[in-house]
Amino acid sequence: MSRRRFFLDPSPGETRAVVTLDGRPERLIIARHADPAIQAHGAQAVARVRAIDRNLAIAFLDLGTAPDAVLNLEPQLEGISEGAFLEVEIRAEARAGKGARARWLGPAKGPARLLEPGPNLEARLGSLARGAAVETGPAARTLADTAQDEVLETHFLLPTGGNIAIETTRALVAIDVDVGAQPGGTAKRAARTANQVAIAEAARLLRLKGLGGLVVIDLAGRGHDGAALLAAAKSAFAPDSPGVAFGPVSRFGTLELTIPRRMRPSLEILAGDGRVANSQTQAMALLRSLEREALTDGGGRFEARAAPGIAAAAAPYMSELLDRLGARLSLRAEADRSGFEVRPL
Repeated sequence: MSRRRFFLDPSPGETRAVVTLDGRPERLIIARHADPAIQAHGAQAVARVRAIDRNLAIAFLDLGTAPDAVLNLEPQLEGISEGAFLEVEIRAEARAGKGARARWLGPAKGPARLLEPGPNLEARLGSLARGAAVETGPAARTLADTAQDEVLETHFLLPTGGNIAIETTRALVAIDVDVGAQPGGTAKRAARTANQVAIAEAARLLRLKGLGGLVVIDLAGRGHDGAALLAAAKSAFAPDSPGVAFGPVSRFGTLELTIPRRMRPSLEILAGDGRVANSQTQAMALLRSLEREALTDGGGRFEARAAPGIAAAAAPYMSELLDRLGARLSLRAEADRSGFEVRPL
């Protein structure tokens, strides 16, 4: 039977939660202290109707912080006008330049403001743990760092040989399955095994990266047993339900499915539009590195030297470290540096 464990790593600037499946990271949930609470999943807010597109039957809502949220115009909202205030709930967070999706709750009076924050990270992790113990401490931090590294990867080895590649586009998530060198056995058997394992691994990795929407898996080989692969996919993606929908294996050897989008993807939080850690992610790592050095050497003085963007992202949280660990930590921006370094003084 598959076993899940749950970990929570509070650190300067952010808190990270990790779920492992049989010892491997399955989910990484990141809550950064600077994230606007009004844009978070489950938040209830008063929003102002900034614009209406009758042709698309949607309204754009000003939440007081960018980007605008999008609201589907239900029949009872046909009479609303620009400038009206509505009470809404955030049902899907903003991602990749697209605004959050909101659900209408009722009329309201301005100004735009947060009424009730969504579940915090501890509550979100608790909804997955369902009474199971949540572990903290060094093990949680190590697993969170490991999960982050895996989120930023594109190619992954399969335990039976071969590999899969996961890449995102504006339209969909594309997954390619490669059998690799398979000594012994037939090509068809090797492809069948690789596809079964790849589907299970893809489900884990998509949850870890927080990716959803349309997913297309380019299966290895040809002449697939569509029924068996579809059954494998339904089992592998069961933790993502409700809302997961599958198409049949196509004559082109692809399996298509859709996964509901609710939270901002961990991949986007860590890397933005790129594939490497962004300045904010590196700033959080810098703060943890300073904290680790200071806790290891209780009397030592340490300085972090960082690229300007990283230093600027880390600076607002330095006071938190200084309050806890004393005025023996410092931060310096260096224009000719691309990353960061922590050194003793």
